[in-house]
Amino acid sequence: MKAVILAGGLGTRLRPFTEVIPKPLLPVGEQSLMEVQIQNLKRAGVQTIYVATNYKSDFVESFLGDGSKYGLDLIFSCEPEPLGTCGPLSLLREHLDEPFLLMNGDILTKLNFKSLYDTGMASESNLTVGTKVIVTPFRFGNVQIDENDHIVALEEKPELALEILAGIYFMRPAILDRIPDGEYYGMDSLITGMLSDKEPISRFLIKDYWLDIGQVEDYSQAREEFDEHFKDQPAS
Repeated sequence: MKAVILAGGLGTRLRPFTEVIPKPLLPVGEQSLMEVQIQNLKRAGVQTIYVATNYKSDFVESFLGDGSKYGLDLIFSCEPEPLGTCGPLSLLREHLDEPFLLMNGDILTKLNFKSLYDTGMASESNLTVGTKVIVTPFRFGNVQIDENDHIVALEEKPELALEILAGIYFMRPAILDRIPDGEYYGMDSLITGMLSDKEPISRFLIKDYWLDIGQVEDYSQAREEFDEHFKDQPAS
């Protein structure tokens, strides 16, 4: 089984931390974020991980090495310039010759990746999208009115439940035909293009712990919650 981790982002919203350390290598617990990802992927049966880098690529490669200390193969692919969330796959066409997993390098999760992979394999879709329901409090009261413009109910600061892209995907090699060479190409472009062409896209709802570490407050949350959610998970 193969996987790709996108680890080339600048992490601008996580400064000043990322001015020194690239976002995927920020420490959580006694490990870096990407090491947690690597170990979870290995437990799912992944033998080869391609790491797509750009920002501080030498730092990432020298820190992680060839993967032997994790018991799998790590192969690095450095983008000459940022290519988005799908564009880096164009540099790996010859290697991605079987179904594979793709994930953003800033996701902390206890997802069973084997379950996602098996779901994708059972589907006829070339793309299976991991999603997550996020509940966000709305800071205003929601007013309900009747046909006479009378207020009939007030819901004070309701919670909004949104199902979002979780930054984790199952893909078949045929998906690579949609990705242009050497151009910035995002997951949004891939999905909207497939929808426009009426090509089926499967959905995998993630019910496990999941956190996108995109901002400083997210990183603080990850550090606070790591022991609670990962204390039963060995560090190697």
